[in-house]
Amino acid sequence: MSAELSNLPPKLQNVVQTLASAPKAFKTELLLEYAKKMPPLPEGMQGKLEQVHECTTPFYVHVELEDGRVVPYFDAPKEAPTVRAFAGMLAEGLSGYSPEEVLKVPEDFYTLAKLEEVITPLRLRGLQAVLTRLKRQVREAMPTQG
Repeated sequence: MSAELSNLPPKLQNVVQTLASAPKAFKTELLLEYAKKMPPLPEGMQGKLEQVHECTTPFYVHVELEDGRVVPYFDAPKEAPTVRAFAGMLAEGLSGYSPEEVLKVPEDFYTLAKLEEVITPLRLRGLQAVLTRLKRQVREAMPTQG
């Protein structure tokens, strides 16, 4: 599935459009702002997080469904602004949406934001791995049909 803006939930569309329209020189500043938006980890979440081994920096993700809505949790070192920016983008862009809306997000959605202008391919593969892991956890958290 290739990235199309119409496949993104509205808040993630907004994040992507903001980054895509920003001049290359300003994109890094925007990413640092998203890094600051990474929500703090609530108490008792440590043991539930799954490490995303594809990331060069220790990065952890956990998804829960609350009232049928996706709530992602992330953890990454404070000194890792790039992965914290990914977490901030995904937290802002996916929180509160239905599992079906989140599962429609293409793994390469970041191409719409033109992140390759400021982020290395290795880091972008890490972002793709985070979304892949997050979507797998969403599927696992969904009630079984039947």
